[in-house]
Parts: sequence; C-alpha cells; structure tokens
Amino acid sequence: MTQTDGSTATQGGFDYEHASGLYVGGWGSNVDFGDGTSYELDLYAGFSGAIEDIGYDVGYIYYSYPDAPESIDFGEIYGELSYSIASIGVAYTANSDVSGEGLFVQGDIYYYASVDVPLEDDFSTGVLIGYYDFTDDSKASVGDASYGHAAVNVTKDAGNFGAFSVNLEYADIDSSNALGSVNSDDPKFWLGWTKSF
Repeated sequence: MTQTDGSTATQGGFDYEHASGLYVGGWGSNVDFGDGTSYELDLYAGFSGAIEDIGYDVGYIYYSYPDAPESIDFGEIYGELSYSIASIGVAYTANSDVSGEGLFVQGDIYYYASVDVPLEDDFSTGVLIGYYDFTDDSKASVGDASYGHAAVNVTKDAGNFGAFSVNLEYADIDSSNALGSVNSDDPKFWLGWTKSF
C-alpha cells in the first residue's frame, strides 16, 4: 500500500529506551492523500522486557496528520509476544478522530506474525504476514477495505555503522479496495538503516 500516490517516501524516526524497558519514540514520513495532507507524524511509548524465554512489548502509538483538511488522527494500543525467532502481535484502534463510519476508527484490529532468522556474517532475514481487519469493512459507506499483507527483508549488521536492510512488501489491495488506487497492489521496495547510540 502506498500513502504517497505512488511517489517516493522519505521516512525516519528516533527512539529512546531506558534500562527498565520503558521507551518513547517518534516517526515521520511524507504522504500524499490528494487532499493537501503532506506528512504523517507518529508518537509512541511502551514497555518491553522478558519473562524467562518469552519476550513482550506493550504500548500506545498516536498517528497524526497535522496539515490534513480535517482531523483523521487515531491511536492504537499494541502488544507483542516473542519466543526465539518468532513473534506474534496485535494492534487495536482505541481512539479516532474519524467521524461516523470509515477506516481507522475505534475497533479496527491488525494482527501479524513474523520470523527473524540469523544468518552467517552478521546477516539476518525476516518474514512477516499480517492482516488489517476494519470494523466498518463492507458497509455501504466504506466498501471492501480489510486486507492482508506480507513482507520479507535481509539485514546486515555493520557494527558501529548500524544495520542496513533491503525490504520488499506486498499488500493485497487492488483498485477496487477502499484503500486502493492504480497499481496499489504492486510490491513495494525500500531500503532501511537503523543505528543505536
């Protein structure tokens, strides 16, 4: 799925994590919804840790679009459990400024499962499969909207230079979907870089 009408997106974020497991962060990206909205700014906070071999991560994320013609901001409560190389997670839309029936309203749920496999020479590869279940899906005012997606990546840990990743994602959204547009179901390719300080 694209939020830039098929154009290139530049995205970035910063996280701060305390030794206790508490963390806060922010993420931003340019967007183009065709209505003058030009950027997205997300803020989040959570707590992560482990109980024996089971890792966990719980938190809240607020998605905002400050220059949208009318407020479409919404917030999600999320949780994830992990064991060894596998993780499962869910995010629930807890609040939304979208009025009436629509997308990204209270009650929407996103599910996912992922596997990250370490390889030789500081490489790793990951696979994620997810599904977005919109509570107003198939209603006359919304149309078909719920969709599945998949992602694969290869990451190289470059030590002091951070980690570099090559990513490929696909969303099952064609032009008839409420979120769809021409070529919206084309696979999307992107490059990533993360660095811890």
